[in-house]
Amino acid sequence: MLKKKSQIQKPYKPFTMPYNNIKGLGVAMVTPFTDTNDIDYRALEKLMNHLLNGGADFLVVMGTTAETATLSENEKNELLSFVKEINNGQLPIVLGIGGNNTAKVVETFGKLNLDGVSAILSVTPYYNKPTQKGLELHFKTLAKESPLPIILYNVPGRTGVNMAAETTIKLANEEPNIIGVKEASGNINQQSFILRDKPKDFLVLSGDDALALPQLSLGFDGVISVVGNAFPAQFSKMISLARNGKFNEAAQIHFKIIEIINNLFVDGNPGGIKAALNILGLIQNNLRLPLAPVSQKTYNTLSELIKHFN
Repeated sequence: MLKKKSQIQKPYKPFTMPYNNIKGLGVAMVTPFTDTNDIDYRALEKLMNHLLNGGADFLVVMGTTAETATLSENEKNELLSFVKEINNGQLPIVLGIGGNNTAKVVETFGKLNLDGVSAILSVTPYYNKPTQKGLELHFKTLAKESPLPIILYNVPGRTGVNMAAETTIKLANEEPNIIGVKEASGNINQQSFILRDKPKDFLVLSGDDALALPQLSLGFDGVISVVGNAFPAQFSKMISLARNGKFNEAAQIHFKIIEIINNLFVDGNPGGIKAALNILGLIQNNLRLPLAPVSQKTYNTLSELIKHFN
């Protein structure tokens, strides 16, 4: 059992007000690396300026796309501090903090400086494959211990467990500190039930670039995007058009970018988006093991697609 008193930096206060600034285009930022496998802060600053000037509505730091599993505790703290410094309060920051050990996740809340962070994105526990009851109790514990509001993250393709709509809705109704969900199950039927039954101000965010437009047509509040790293202006315009009911215009952007999105994931994420960012001259094409760069074939395909994309 977890001790009642945790190591968080601030006393827990239930979050009760509507949370309206985490909508539209959120970018799941990559972590650029140098040839010596260190964090490339010069490239990171270039990427952040690309996002800040390109139309991103909020930043997602240290999610899956950031190769967070390969970062040390010191690197996580330094990376977060750097992002906050460059951002300088311009956009909301959502920080990824999750894991398959509930007590360790709670402990992590106290190891990072959360000043300047708007919310925590917390993935469903992976590998140990908890039941729906286990997921419920895990997130209820995090909600009560977290100094910041929590966005649930359901991505069964990576974690091996799907959080059912009933579990999401139960958490949304019973825990005021849980303010939304990033839904990356790809199951429109499940997502429709969440949209139908959720509390009014509960955020529903897409985790699938290719499905973003149809999901927005159902009432999703935005997207936590991979392709947004490379094309924030175009993708944010599509999202804005869709959220304003201009679906025909949004569809034209969707049709132009969909082949790029498809090829970003041929050799896995974030390999594809790092290749695209390298092609655009923003970062070096380096990943940390066990991930590896995309194949030459995929790189060449992305190069051709990006060259003709406007």
